[in-house]
Amino acid sequence: MSTSYQAVIEQTVKGLGLDLVEVQRSAGGLLRVTIELPHVTGEPEQFVQVDDCERVTRQLQYVLEVEGVDYSRLEVSSPGIDRLLRHELDLARFAGEVIDITLKNPIGQAGQQVGQGITVSRRKFRGMLEKAEAGWQIVWRDEVKPAKPGAKVSQKKLDAAAVNALGFEWHEIREARLAPIVSFKGRGIN
Repeated sequence: MSTSYQAVIEQTVKGLGLDLVEVQRSAGGLLRVTIELPHVTGEPEQFVQVDDCERVTRQLQYVLEVEGVDYSRLEVSSPGIDRLLRHELDLARFAGEVIDITLKNPIGQAGQQVGQGITVSRRKFRGMLEKAEAGWQIVWRDEVKPAKPGAKVSQKKLDAAAVNALGFEWHEIREARLAPIVSFKGRGIN
């Protein structure tokens, strides 16, 4: 897709009071546009609704026809609960949230002690995103072995689970996304 078409799509989305996250062209002529509501620092997070997607779809269909953009199908959606973090500004926006990161290069090398709970050559991590002195860090607590059904687990045992932290900078990340943690009637599913 020509960057001029992407600029037209971005201008249209911005004109409707939304932010453009991504434009993708897929096989079969699918044109996928991902939108979100503008983020206001200090305000509660607001999410794209179906009405927003419909409004953008109707406007883009008109604009893309006028511009002569060749596509078979247009799909407008929100980034979703497992949204990709595309910029370092996204890290600042979602500090304090649980994220999944994949590093470009594995940590440590064979024979090298990396740290408690961190396996050598590991690339993928899930934990709480926090701002660190030099960049960012992800913090997680080791899993406590599940107790036998009906057995009580002491708070001491839960508190004894090791807390791990891994520092990183934006350029070391291959992919970062929000961890899709959903609660159905109080039961966390992730």
